[in-house]
Amino acid sequence: MRMLYLLFPFFLLMVQGAAGSFLAPGSKKQCQRENGFCGFLKCSFPFVISGKCSRFFFCCKKIWG
Repeated sequence: MRMLYLLFPFFLLMVQGAAGSFLAPGSKKQCQRENGFCGFLKCSFPFVISGKCSRFFFCCKKIWG
């Protein structure tokens, strides 16, 4: 019973992390559908990383739309 109060915050942190990853693009097709492109390891200036296409490729989207 003493351990229960230690496991509850850990469980909440895991659920919080899983919630954000659902919204980010997870494949090349989904990235392109959301008007992005797959860049190798990083994105150049007017673009930011918004998800992952594969292991070393990240989904890049424009900052302002």
